[in-house]
Amino acid sequence: MNKIKEANITGRGGAGFPTWKKIEMVDLAEGSQKYVICNGSEGEPGVHKDEYILENYPERVVDGVRTAMTYLKYSQKGKRITVKGYLYLNTRLYRKFGQVLRTIIHNDDIEIFHKPEKAGYIGGEESALLNIMEGKVAEPRLRPPFPVTNGLWDCPTLVNNVETFYDISLVMHNQYKGKRFYTINGDVRNKGVFSFPADWTINQVLIEVNKHLLDLDKNGHKYDFFVQVGGDASGEILNSSQLNRIASGSASITVHSLIKHEPMKLLKQWVNFFFRESCGQCVPCREGTYRLNEFLKRKEIDWSLFFVILNSTKESSLCGLGGSVHVPIYSYIENVLKKYSAKELNIPEDFYLSFRSEAEKSLKDGLL
Repeated sequence: MNKIKEANITGRGGAGFPTWKKIEMVDLAEGSQKYVICNGSEGEPGVHKDEYILENYPERVVDGVRTAMTYLKYSQKGKRITVKGYLYLNTRLYRKFGQVLRTIIHNDDIEIFHKPEKAGYIGGEESALLNIMEGKVAEPRLRPPFPVTNGLWDCPTLVNNVETFYDISLVMHNQYKGKRFYTINGDVRNKGVFSFPADWTINQVLIEVNKHLLDLDKNGHKYDFFVQVGGDASGEILNSSQLNRIASGSASITVHSLIKHEPMKLLKQWVNFFFRESCGQCVPCREGTYRLNEFLKRKEIDWSLFFVILNSTKESSLCGLGGSVHVPIYSYIENVLKKYSAKELNIPEDFYLSFRSEAEKSLKDGLL
């Protein structure tokens, strides 16, 4: 535990919660049965690091799970505690790496759980994941209580993502060097998953990956761009002058060429994703994402009502899915639409003016 605390590693799934603290909370929770779950659901579009890690370092991931299980089993002296581990994998990862992982697990008390395809994006949410494993509907749980005290089968449960367990293994073997994985997508020369220092800025990562040719196309022509950081659905939009900050969340970075981008296509892509993936449990998310999606199909869009519903979805949804719909839209308005003119964005003037004016009105009224 001291090693993990000194390494200062945080969860790599998006929340950035200190890893040592989460382990300690499970450790101190009452119960003779505890669980450790490695979450390999990877449902956010544009994030591919779980697949990369399991393809190249499967032993590390299993070792990280084993390490956490061993600590929880023996840290409370005088208490008899049983700990079982799970690798929770989406269908693609299950089919691709299931056999390799079973060989590495061998006789350890670690089981591979195949996340049902129909569970979708919400099936990767921490508490919905627990419901699925218990055979219940794929819906988030009301919190508190939190999984660290009342998780799988109401027992204390440690849930971390694939990269976090990979990091735990590196720390325990004195090989952790303060790096993390970045997924690079979009209008850049080089795409893929790369490992760089965790404190690098977005700009440093993009320049290193693209060999200092970040803002030049394949013909050597200079172009402007903006990025979406933390996932192609729920990630924040930043313009090219805002990249001197650390990549947040799951550290995926998707580059959009300003010339190529189509604002309506992006809006539809974001809203349709949340509409399709809403589990339907709470009304604000179920109805809100449906209405937003329907609005964008119309020729004449009531942007005023669009932003009222967007705000309602943000404020009233039960879990992070509905609560994230506004993130790409709001940041796109703030960081791209307000920075460039309609001509620079290569979009129709009427769309630009109506969308921006209603967005600014909503911002001024405190709706977003």
